[in-house]
Amino acid sequence: MKNILKKSCVLMATGLLLTSCEKFEEINVDPVAANEDQVQTEYFINNSIVSAQMNPDVAERSFVLYWKTAAHYQEDEGFSAGYHDDGWTTAYYNQVASWLNAANTAIEIANLQLEKGTAKAYTGNLLQVARIWRAYLMSEMSDNFGPIPVNAFQGENPEFSDVKTVYYFALDELKDAQAKLDLTVENPQSLDKQDPAYGYDYLKWKKYANSLRLRLAMRLSEVDPSKAQAEFEDAAKGELIMALDETFKVKEKPGWDALSGVMSREWNPQFLSETLFNTYFNLGGIETESQLPASYHEFVKPANWMGQKFEDHFATKTNNPSAGYWFNGLPNAIDPRAYEAFALPGDFSNPDFSFYPSWTTSARTTKRNLVDAAGNVVKEIDAAYTWNPGINGEWGAKGAKNKVSYYFSGTVPRMSQEFRGSQSERVFFAPWETYFLLAEGALRGWSSPMGAQEAYEAGIIRSFEYWNVPMEDYLSSEEYNRNGTSVSWGHTAEPPATYTMEYENGYTGQNGAATIKYPDNGLYKDGAVKNDLLTKIITQKYIAQFPWLPLEAWSDHRRLGLPFFENPAVENPIPDLPALTSSNYMDSRVEFFPQRLKYPSSLQNANPAGYQQAVGFLDGPDAVSTPLWWAQKQ
Repeated sequence: MKNILKKSCVLMATGLLLTSCEKFEEINVDPVAANEDQVQTEYFINNSIVSAQMNPDVAERSFVLYWKTAAHYQEDEGFSAGYHDDGWTTAYYNQVASWLNAANTAIEIANLQLEKGTAKAYTGNLLQVARIWRAYLMSEMSDNFGPIPVNAFQGENPEFSDVKTVYYFALDELKDAQAKLDLTVENPQSLDKQDPAYGYDYLKWKKYANSLRLRLAMRLSEVDPSKAQAEFEDAAKGELIMALDETFKVKEKPGWDALSGVMSREWNPQFLSETLFNTYFNLGGIETESQLPASYHEFVKPANWMGQKFEDHFATKTNNPSAGYWFNGLPNAIDPRAYEAFALPGDFSNPDFSFYPSWTTSARTTKRNLVDAAGNVVKEIDAAYTWNPGINGEWGAKGAKNKVSYYFSGTVPRMSQEFRGSQSERVFFAPWETYFLLAEGALRGWSSPMGAQEAYEAGIIRSFEYWNVPMEDYLSSEEYNRNGTSVSWGHTAEPPATYTMEYENGYTGQNGAATIKYPDNGLYKDGAVKNDLLTKIITQKYIAQFPWLPLEAWSDHRRLGLPFFENPAVENPIPDLPALTSSNYMDSRVEFFPQRLKYPSSLQNANPAGYQQAVGFLDGPDAVSTPLWWAQKQ
């Protein structure tokens, strides 16, 4: 037993403290009979799943500052502008290695007990559960870094495998493991407590494996389409996650441990992003007045209102279609999930309003100033009941003069407290994702149990059920959002190149008309298409995955360039993003967006051969801007 634990606790990249292995022994060995036959496989699985919720230190740095920022699910200029922190990365790398260690130990113990004939009736199923979970963890780690060790527990300096090998291995594991689950096995009482996701409901684990296989298969759609199609079609024949009560989710709890909320750190503002602002805006055509009580109606603006223009105080060197404008009210129409996901500035009676950070009054401060270069007040703005994001990037002198929306917490819509108080359930896979994957597969002509439109609309319906908001005529809406995309499946007419909006000069109060251009997304079909069926599917998937699955949203953007992501503002050069300049900021290019995490310096120091092997598998340097294999643009 000592040898098994010692072997399985070898570092994937060395850097992980060996004391973690001692902890595994402490929690997994029966205190009255510490031999290999008494070690409980389920304890290792439970440890891996619980730990993968991320303690607050790791969650803040990876889930929030890396994944949510890369997915444009929040306003934060760091990673979206190419910034990378070795300490953040080291913390995540070491943690994901430990989760994989625990999963692999569960597999080794189960196999050993089955070989010796000392296994329990349910041990075979636990083995398959551990393999399914390990496949997910491998995909998570690879989607961040790229090449990782497949046989990570064979020696102190494991060999790395390229991303294609990692994905093929994970897909094979999922196919084989779900097929070997015995749904007739009856569990002993209390075993369910060792599985925080499904309580060892083996049918749900089977569904998770098949839906996860759909996800991983679709990841290969652009670079390895024949493999993607074969894996997708085979998985789509099986049981899938289709209902909300089949969601793979884990309950959070207050405190400072692995089950604390991944978005619970008070100092992270979790602002509305510019991408979500443009994506939500007018999508579905459902009017704000039908969504909010009468007391909010005075703040609603006309449908043709662009806002107040403050070109000297808001960044304009960006391809963001709303650049330079402050929306001084509420949109006439907006996706109904927006007001559930974010609370308005000043809406203090809203039970979901987040007052974080609790030790300041910033969240309660809605009046702020625009100033001139000397610090004199140019304009006081009351942001209460307004719908405005900031925009990532380098604002230069405009940022110094903007005290309103340049990373100030009281003037920008903030994510609902529902997701911040460690009282929710972290979602790893939900039914809407299954449906959107089936829709994309059917659209590609792959064999699917549902037609593309049926699956697309079912995915939207499941998302609305999760948010508990009425759909009204949402599915039939032909209204364009600010990216030029509508909801209705049958409405694929492209938007006009431009449209006319009314605005007010924020400095003089004079009204005017502006010609607004829909943004060209050069990452998808050279920017010529804004409202085709795939854009609709990924737009809805992007909205539905918020806020729990930013890694998936980031992966879809890396894979397809969808939905439209605006570039960081570049009023001044961005040191970590030298490819983006004041002469090309209207373009959309791969090198303008983060593609992966760099390996931690500890890997290069502790396992130089493994590090060189890993980098050799990349199609470029060990850099944030190097695309992963499945994200290569053909």
